[in-house]
Amino acid sequence: MRNALRVLRLAVGLAAAFGTSVGHAGSLIEFPNLADRAPVKLRGYLARPDAGLSGMLGHSNQTGPYPAVVVLHGCSGISSHSAKIADRLGSWGYVALTIDSLGSRDITSGCGGRSVDQAFDAYAALHYLSQLDFVDPARVAVLGQSMGGSAVLYAVDRELGAQYFEERFRAAIAYYPNCVPEALMTAPTLVLIGEADEWNQAEQCREMVKHARTDGATIALTVYPRVHHAFDVAELTPGMRSLGRWVEYDEPAARDTEQKLHAFLAANLGISPEEPAER
Repeated sequence: MRNALRVLRLAVGLAAAFGTSVGHAGSLIEFPNLADRAPVKLRGYLARPDAGLSGMLGHSNQTGPYPAVVVLHGCSGISSHSAKIADRLGSWGYVALTIDSLGSRDITSGCGGRSVDQAFDAYAALHYLSQLDFVDPARVAVLGQSMGGSAVLYAVDRELGAQYFEERFRAAIAYYPNCVPEALMTAPTLVLIGEADEWNQAEQCREMVKHARTDGATIALTVYPRVHHAFDVAELTPGMRSLGRWVEYDEPAARDTEQKLHAFLAANLGISPEEPAER
């Protein structure tokens, strides 16, 4: 347990080294898991627009309670990139909670599949955020990448994870997920994936959109030509093989997805759209 927390602290500390603004630095937290699920407590990284140097200098033009975003990491676990996502969302006016789904369970890798755990962790985070006086419980989205993106789709599908909960996410964003054959989404969903992805197939996402239930929420899909898995992770420059599959940063795709994410959250969580902050 102590070792897992040390790893989390190291990952968060690396965020500054990779260019995250100190002004939006978040904090490590523990919050209750769902009843009857292990572990009893989950750990995460919480960023908010009214805290730290950003709050002191009045950088946020929003006032609480704030909309929020639950962030789910990929199968290698929480990282500096995970922290940067939360920090960036905080700078846009959202409370952001990145869950350490693996470290909380003393697991080093989820590449064999932990999406169901993450989907339920997302609801634990939704419940926790809904109790905070600075969060608007009616305006909470969920965002995930790779394994976390797959967990997002599972979480908001009415016939999968969503059937077990009365609480609802307001919007869902899945970066390069493993798309499901048929979907009945409970929230507007944005899917972003590269055509050259060797981990998850873009064609499956096209099929998901094509066969999506008409009585569900809308699914918007963007497929980037010649773009690989993990295209928004700047540390993957140059690209490399991970477990036999290619992963590589693509700056044009990363910038486009950031703009799409900013606009999608603004449209669904009710914040006036502004230009995304520079990296």
